Amino acid sequence: MPRGDKGAYTNKQKRKAEHIAEGYEDRGVSGKEAKSRAWATVNADSGGGNKSGSGRGKRDTNAGARRGGRRGGATSLSRSAAAKKGWETRRRRGNS
Repeated sequence: MPRGDKGAYTNKQKRKAEHIAEGYEDRGVSGKEAKSRAWATVNADSGGGNKSGSGRGKRDTNAGARRGGRRGGATSLSRSAAAKKGWETRRRRGNS
């Protein structure tokens, strides 16, 4: 099987990769990079191609989706207004 051949993947895995790639492209990632990231995510979730016979594939873990939600970006790292206000108050009063 040549490198890059997706013949060992199930239809569900192919649909999943296509959907993930569309999401990356919507966020401004180039088409080639989006496909690469999408297939890396599918491989992380399912351990690679599962089309090897009945009952022989691994179950999907959805690890890529869980990791992506945790990363979040700058918004998830910023503190809420209440947290900032509390920190400033403790800092001024000398409490730790």
